[in-house]
Amino acid sequence: MNIYRIPALALLWAALLASQLAAAEPFLPRDDALVLEILPGKPGDPAAAELRRLRASVAAAPTDIEAAARLARRYFDLAMEQGDPRYVGYAEAVVRPWPEAAGTPAEMLVLHGKLRQYRHDFPKAMADLDLALQADPANFGARAWRAAILMVQADYAGARRECELLAPLATELHAVACTAYVDATTGSARAAYARLSAALVRDGERYPEMQVWIQTRLAEMAWRIGDHASAEWHFRQGIALGFDDNFLLAAYADFMLEQGRAAEVIRLLKTWGRSDTLLLRLALAARQLKLAEGEKYARTLGERFADAALRGEKLHLQEEARYLLELKGDARAALAAASENYRAQREPRDALILIEAALAARDPAAAAPAMQWFESSGFESARLRQAALRLKALKP
Repeated sequence: MNIYRIPALALLWAALLASQLAAAEPFLPRDDALVLEILPGKPGDPAAAELRRLRASVAAAPTDIEAAARLARRYFDLAMEQGDPRYVGYAEAVVRPWPEAAGTPAEMLVLHGKLRQYRHDFPKAMADLDLALQADPANFGARAWRAAILMVQADYAGARRECELLAPLATELHAVACTAYVDATTGSARAAYARLSAALVRDGERYPEMQVWIQTRLAEMAWRIGDHASAEWHFRQGIALGFDDNFLLAAYADFMLEQGRAAEVIRLLKTWGRSDTLLLRLALAARQLKLAEGEKYARTLGERFADAALRGEKLHLQEEARYLLELKGDARAALAAASENYRAQREPRDALILIEAALAARDPAAAAPAMQWFESSGFESARLRQAALRLKALKP
């Protein structure tokens, strides 16, 4: 279980951000002792024991902001590691006594900002991070999360400025990681890969908390430039670190699915069905192999999306679009989900599903924002390029 804490986690760039909750009325239990759900855990699980200790610290000192921050950070880390947004709800409850306002300590404001961006409330997240920087101009986490949000919104010039401002606050590895990710997304993947690889060799052992993120990003860069052997090596290096990381598993599964290695995806993800993002990959792999479990996975995923809609939630719209397109064959519904998703976040994988859905629906105009991004960003991807060319070739 990954238990690192330092602000380097901010460089994860919010890759599996869940969609913001709609304004549905939440259920507020009147009895604090009421058990709503018991999350999975194994006897002797160190993560469960750690959570018990952190919760006990908060219960013993409800006004202790440091104890609250430690618990909220751990909940947030678990949401990122396991792809389970319920942990974000628990973190939000912990930080609620400390308002998003001037005078609140910077670290608590950074937590508010991280939770806001998880809900895709990017303007308020940026406002929280601005307040944190006003309180502490040298706050590394606030600066790194600003860069992360700007990357999700495809504001690469803004993200690069944040990297430049972050550099004096950061180690060489952190600074290189920040700029390399921007460069790799804007047409310089080979140079970014070489620079980040060299920085990892020089400094990686000193910063083990960065290893999973860097190995995953290096794998993606190598994949995009067609060096599949290096991509495989980096994915395996990341897995071998032994940390839970939902984003690493999803990226590696997509890499293997593209290569027709569905059986390996099943073996990799067989215990990860609680994560919607990973259940999607399980369903796609089972579909490729024509396994009976494929229908069960797809049905469960559909039920989860339907339940979320009933609650007024829009979680994982990118994954929902893929589910509708690749498992249900409903191009129009997939295009609607992908279009809504792209209005909120504009990472390369968001553009890809929008272009592929528009292609399946034979509606090139619907993918115009993603096509404009692809042509102006310089992003390097054979799959995206092929999809874009096919969409351009469609007759009106």
